[in-house]
Amino acid sequence: MDKLITFTVPCYNSAAYMDHCIETLLTAGEEAEIILVDDGSKKDDTPAKCDQWAEKYPTIIRAVHQENGGHGEGVNTGIRNATGTYFKVVDSDDWLDTEALKRVLDKLRAFAESPAPVDMLCANYVYEHAADNTRKVMGYTNAFPVGRIFTWADTHPFLPQQCLLMHSVIYRTALLKEHHVPLPKHTFYVDNVYVYQILPYAKSLYYMDEDLYRYFIGRSDQSVNEAVMARQVDHQLRTTRVMIKAHNVTAISAENPKLGRYMRSFMSMMMTVASIFSIIAGTEEALEGRAALWQELKAADPKLYRYCRWSFTNVGTNLPGKEGRKLSVSLYHMAQKLYKFN
Repeated sequence: MDKLITFTVPCYNSAAYMDHCIETLLTAGEEAEIILVDDGSKKDDTPAKCDQWAEKYPTIIRAVHQENGGHGEGVNTGIRNATGTYFKVVDSDDWLDTEALKRVLDKLRAFAESPAPVDMLCANYVYEHAADNTRKVMGYTNAFPVGRIFTWADTHPFLPQQCLLMHSVIYRTALLKEHHVPLPKHTFYVDNVYVYQILPYAKSLYYMDEDLYRYFIGRSDQSVNEAVMARQVDHQLRTTRVMIKAHNVTAISAENPKLGRYMRSFMSMMMTVASIFSIIAGTEEALEGRAALWQELKAADPKLYRYCRWSFTNVGTNLPGKEGRKLSVSLYHMAQKLYKFN
């Protein structure tokens, strides 16, 4: 039986919470392929858990063990081994809403049986905040047509807080295998690269107003924890450099203005995040890295540089001097409380 969808679950020392994630994916039944990628886990029984799940559900789950390569290499491994028509990454501490998943699978099944399956299906994701037990839905009804196949020409402007993240996209596997550039090893935040690098190749799109992906926020060691992001700002800088090199956004904008508009906005957001966490880190190395990143963007795409540099968020996060940097961090924290993005 051909698989409709491949779920790849990168696992690294995640024995304490990975079961819930897997249980929600199993509700897809035999149409699903679940690839558990044990990324060199050493501190707990993640490797054994992966094998136990694969032994229990041999027609659905596969366990792949590899030397530690980071989240990106877990995704790379999933793509290399995927056999499903469609592909989705689900982090081991997150999960999918099972009722929404049923409806998404119904739509994917119809696409898979059609002469030209859509390249990307997008659905909502939900921030699940452990600290105060609140949820925040990130949807796209203002930006995407609902319930019909469309192209980027049919889209509307995104709000500042809206981004297409790994959580919101399901790509056609063949598209990924053809155009995916392997994500860098031992690097956090590569999920941004994963989505961004494929967007220009996704010609047919479909959006479902379903709260599918549940994105857990709250572990102290989580990569999106503010203190962790500040310590790992070099990863943020590295990821943003990869994105700068991935595409010439000015050229894309000339051919596909609405896609270019989104990619400009997304790159501006990435530059904002890299800048603000360089400031929060506060080291000379981090501040020099921020300056070098801006120069790299300027050299690669001067028009994109001007757009990003003088966007509202980057004017606010690149204020000069020590006092300016303090104000930049204050503005970031205000936005964080307003939008609850981590």
